[in-house]
Amino acid sequence: MFDKLFNWTKKKEQDPEVLLGRYSDNNKSVQKVNRWTEADQLFKEGKYVESLDAFFDYLRDDDLGNVIYGRNGATGSLRIFQGSKIVNVKFDEKRFQAEVTLARMAVPSIPVMRRLLEMNFNLYYSRYALSAEKLCMLFDTDISTANPNKLYYGLKELATKADKQDDLLVHEFVSLQQMDTEHLIELPEQEKEVKFNFLQKWIRETLEYIQPLDQEKFSGGIAYLLLTLSFRIDYLIVPEGKLLLDLEKIVDLYYRKGDKQTVERNDSMSEGFKKLLQKKNTEVYPFLFRSKQTFAIVPPQNQKAIADTVSGAAQNMFWYRDNKHPFIANKVLEYGLSYCQYSYSLPKPYSDLYRLFMQVNYAEYFRELGFRRMYYDPEQSEFNREAIEQRIGEIISEWKIKYPKLEFSNEKLNYENLVDFNNSFTTEITALNFDV
Repeated sequence: MFDKLFNWTKKKEQDPEVLLGRYSDNNKSVQKVNRWTEADQLFKEGKYVESLDAFFDYLRDDDLGNVIYGRNGATGSLRIFQGSKIVNVKFDEKRFQAEVTLARMAVPSIPVMRRLLEMNFNLYYSRYALSAEKLCMLFDTDISTANPNKLYYGLKELATKADKQDDLLVHEFVSLQQMDTEHLIELPEQEKEVKFNFLQKWIRETLEYIQPLDQEKFSGGIAYLLLTLSFRIDYLIVPEGKLLLDLEKIVDLYYRKGDKQTVERNDSMSEGFKKLLQKKNTEVYPFLFRSKQTFAIVPPQNQKAIADTVSGAAQNMFWYRDNKHPFIANKVLEYGLSYCQYSYSLPKPYSDLYRLFMQVNYAEYFRELGFRRMYYDPEQSEFNREAIEQRIGEIISEWKIKYPKLEFSNEKLNYENLVDFNNSFTTEITALNFDV
């Protein structure tokens, strides 16, 4: 009956290709990891060009097509995609050079140059430069010193800084114009509309829930609601450019060091969300697009730290559950997982399980985007247990080769209600073993 009602038997391949969350490069297959080892060994043997072959293959995400590489003898070229920017690389038997264009500056601007000079002090491998009318970032090195570690961190700094700074510089300085953005993929109008509507819905829903609460007594719960809202928008809406910066500033209002109490920080975050709520769709749509990534913008983290974050949030959930605040209880459980997704470059199995968690908790959003494989019906409070456990099995099976000790106990999942399910699901997350 449920299969007919909710189309649960339809194939997963019919789901739309919607990218979610921040890219993680902590998702390499065993074969890709081996290519890094080969690159390192070839470099030590003085086979520099062959080392580059292996290194670039390591960087390439075969599903995304984020790296385009060609070589003719000892010379070669490379294009690395990172969000709104493309890193262009060329090398020969002596030098390795990488360049990315930030913006066009038709008329010289002292304020712009001063800003770039200041930002140069925060760079370790790369530097800002001016080439004719183009503002650029550069990274170069002798081929004999271009070992995999140096190349990885040099290219990562170049790509991630350029991807972040181009939109911010163009937004701040009217003398600058965007360049080299033709590779960006515009989202379908329907997808942008759904994302904008749910962006507003979630913000409005959270602020309305918070408004009648005792701000002192529930200060911790309110903080969880606001932070979880931030992480949810980051993961499900996937804002870019100025919209992402606005969201990150809201998160920083809470975590920034200072003497403000939780109530004050909550008020500041709420004001930030009220400003986001006032944005029209024409102010949001330009920052919703699809792009390819090569480097994560956040660092990896060990499983113990991840498990401690998730279990710590779960422990704080019980008071809200036992005192009849299931809405807050669910968001506290979501916080543990979403904080890790926002803050760390996670192993792919973790990201896939987090996606499943979000598909259960925000089924309406995924249904509006056109997803066919539904795991939960919020109107009837019905779980599609078979589909949930099948998906878990697919994830674990896919990554068993890399993580042979990876297990997830489906029999420990509790389908009594959404809070109990989320609690049991996050408990299993903390028990994952990523030993190789």
